[in-house]
Amino acid sequence: MEPAPSQGPAASSLVAGGEGVLSLLAAARADADRTVDLRRRLHRHPEIGLHLPRTQAVVLEELAQLPVEVTTGTSTSSAVGVLRGARPGPTYLLRADMDALPVHEDTGLPFASEVPGAMHACGHDLHVAMLLGAARLLAERRDELAGQVVFMLQPGEEGFHGARYMLEEGLLDVVPGAPVSGAFALHVFSTQPSGSVSVRPGPMMAAADHWAVTVRGRGGHASMPHAAADPVPVAAEIVLALQATVTRRAPVFDPAVLTVAHLSAGSTDNVIPDTAFLEGTIRTLSAERRADMVASVRRVAEHVAAAHEMTVEFEHRQGYPVTVNDAAVAERVGTTAAALLGAERSVEAREPLMGAEDFAYVLERVPGAMAFLGACPPGHDPASAPGNHSNLVVFDEDVLPDGAALYAAMAAQALTG
Repeated sequence: MEPAPSQGPAASSLVAGGEGVLSLLAAARADADRTVDLRRRLHRHPEIGLHLPRTQAVVLEELAQLPVEVTTGTSTSSAVGVLRGARPGPTYLLRADMDALPVHEDTGLPFASEVPGAMHACGHDLHVAMLLGAARLLAERRDELAGQVVFMLQPGEEGFHGARYMLEEGLLDVVPGAPVSGAFALHVFSTQPSGSVSVRPGPMMAAADHWAVTVRGRGGHASMPHAAADPVPVAAEIVLALQATVTRRAPVFDPAVLTVAHLSAGSTDNVIPDTAFLEGTIRTLSAERRADMVASVRRVAEHVAAAHEMTVEFEHRQGYPVTVNDAAVAERVGTTAAALLGAERSVEAREPLMGAEDFAYVLERVPGAMAFLGACPPGHDPASAPGNHSNLVVFDEDVLPDGAALYAAMAAQALTG
C-alpha cells in the first residue's frame, strides 16, 4: 500500500477535534487485515437476489461487535445498523449492497467462489467490507459525533430493487424524530486506476428500462411466403428503425442508449413462424428522455408492423431511475478524497456511466452522492482489465482501507462540521 500523504491544515479541519481525515486513513490501514478477511469470506460464498441468509448472518455477526442498534428487513434479508453519537444531531446514511451475480467465476483466486454459478463479479463484497470497516472507525469516534450514522446493507441491487424495498420498510425514518438527511455510497470499478475516486454533480448513472416486442404474423411454408405473413423481416425492419430513432430523436446533450439484445423466431429452415420476438434495454439521463424513448420504441414497432398488416404486443418494465448526485455533496466527496488520498487521486468524472443503480431511489429522497473507487488490480491496464460483471474480474484489495476511510470521513464531516 502507498504511504499516507503528509497531513496539511485543510485535512485536519475536516473532522472535528482536530483529528483530521488522515487519522481515519491510518486507522483503516491498521485494520486492513480484518477488512480483507471479511471481504474474502463474503467472496467465497456469494448469494443472489433479495434473500441472502448467509451473507446477512456474517454482517449481523460483525455488527454485533459494535455499539449499534440493528434491525433486519421483513421482505428481504437487509440489515440496518444505527450508531448514535454522543450528542443530538442529524442522521447520515452510508450504503453498501450485498448481492452477487449469476456468473461462474474463472479467476483462479485462492478465495474464489465456492458456489457454482454465482460470483461477486461487481465488487459488492468489497462494498460490504469497506462499510463495516467504516462502522468500526466511527464507533471508535462516537464521542465526537453529533447525530446518528445509519449503515444500510442491502440485498438485491442487481436488478431486484433492494433499496426500494428498504425504503418502503421505513429506512429513512429508522431514527425516530431524526430522519435521514444525507447519504453516500461507493462503487468499485476494476477498469479505473486503483485508489482513484471519481464523482460528478448531477447524473452519475443512467435510468434503465426493459422492453420487449412480439411481432404477430401468420405462419406457413417457407417456399410460399406470399401465402403467409412472415414476422421475421418485420422484426428486422424494427431493429433497423430503432437505430435511427436514437440518432434522430435523442439530443446529444440529453442522450439515450437503445440496444436490441435478444432476437428470436422460428424453429427450422422450411417453416415461416407466426411470431418473432425481440427485446432490449433503454438507458437515459432524464425523465423526459426516458418517457420519450419508451414511447418511441412502442410507436416504431407498432407502425412498422402495421405497414405489413401485422400487429405487435409491447411490454415495458421500468428499471432504476437516474442516479443523481447533489452538487454540494459531490463537491465535498471530491474535497474529502483529495485530503484523504491526495489531489491526484480525486477526479471529476467527465461523463455519467450508462449503467444503472438502485441507490438512485435513496438519492431521489435525500441529498447525497455515489462515487466510484478505482480498483484495477496490480499489473493490469485499466483500459484492458476484465471489467465488472466479467467472470474474470479481479479487484485490488489495497483500496479497501481507502474506501473505509472515505465512508467514515463523509459521515464524520456531516456530524461534526
